[in-house]
Amino acid sequence: MNKLDDIMGGNVLGTKMETVVYKVADGCAIKADIYSGNNEGAPLIVYIHGGALIWGTRKNINPRRVELYREAGFSVISIDYRLAPETLLNQIAEDVQDAIKWIHSESKSKYGLNSDKLAVVGSSAGGYLALLTGTFPNKPKAIVSFYGYGDIIADWYCKPSEFYCMQPKVSREEAYTYVGDTIISEGGWDRFKYYLYCRQNGIWTSEVSGYDIVADKDKIMKFCPYYCAGKDFPPTLFLHGDADTDVPYTESVKMVQKLTELGVNNKLIMLKGKGHAFDRDMDDADVKNAFTEVIKFLNENIG
Repeated sequence: MNKLDDIMGGNVLGTKMETVVYKVADGCAIKADIYSGNNEGAPLIVYIHGGALIWGTRKNINPRRVELYREAGFSVISIDYRLAPETLLNQIAEDVQDAIKWIHSESKSKYGLNSDKLAVVGSSAGGYLALLTGTFPNKPKAIVSFYGYGDIIADWYCKPSEFYCMQPKVSREEAYTYVGDTIISEGGWDRFKYYLYCRQNGIWTSEVSGYDIVADKDKIMKFCPYYCAGKDFPPTLFLHGDADTDVPYTESVKMVQKLTELGVNNKLIMLKGKGHAFDRDMDDADVKNAFTEVIKFLNENIG
C-alpha cells in the first residue's frame, strides 16, 4: 500500500492545528485553522468550505483530506467567512479577500507559511468563492473547484429548483426561524431549511446578495466569475459529478469553455454517476483517482 492509499484508507497521522482570528467584523471573530506542512516553506492551500454561503464552518474540511495534502508537501489553511443572509455577498467576498491579504501579510513571519505559492481550493459554494478569487487583484497561483459554479444569475439558481421542489415545502415564516439578526461565521445544518426555501422559490441569489436579479443584474454580475474572468485568471482544475442535483455539472462545463476561450490553463474531471459532495467518500476508487489528479495539478502549478 502506498502513502496515498494509506491516507485515503483512513490511517491518518496526528496533525497539529492552530486556530487564529484573521479578522473581526461587526463584532464577529472570523477564524482560520492552520495545518502546517511537514516541510518549512511548503506551498500553501487555502480551503473554503461549502454550505450555500448559509451554513458550514472551516471545521468541515475532512481530516483525511488535510493529511493527504500535508503528506503531498503542502500546508493547509481552512477559513471561515461570515454567512448569509445576516451578511450579504459583497461582505462575504470581502472576507475571503481579507483572508488572503492576511495570509500574505502575516502568515510567513508568524507561522512560517509560504504564501508565495498559494492555491485556493473550495467545495460547492466554497468552490464558487475559490473561483471568485480568480477575479481578485491579488490572485492565487492556482484554483481547484469541487462542484463549484461561476454564474449566480443563471436559471439554475434564479428559478425554482425541480429537485428541491420535490421535497416538503418550506414557508418563508419557517425558513426565517433558522436565521436571524446575529452576524455569524459558523452555522449548523439546521440552516439548510432556509436554503431549501430559497431553492424552492428561485430566490437564493437575491436573498444572499440583497440585489434584485433584474434591476441589479450588473451589480450581481460583478460576483460571477463566469462574467468577470480575464486572461490573467489562474490555472484552474474543476471536479464535478455529472449526476449532481444541487449544482448542475454544466456550471463547471461553462467555466471551462469560458477559460478556454480566454486562453487560461484549465482542466475538467467529470465523475460519472457521482452526485454532489462526492468527495466525502474517500474510499471510492474514482474519488481516489480524482485526488491523485488534484495533487498532480497542485504540484504542477504551485509545487
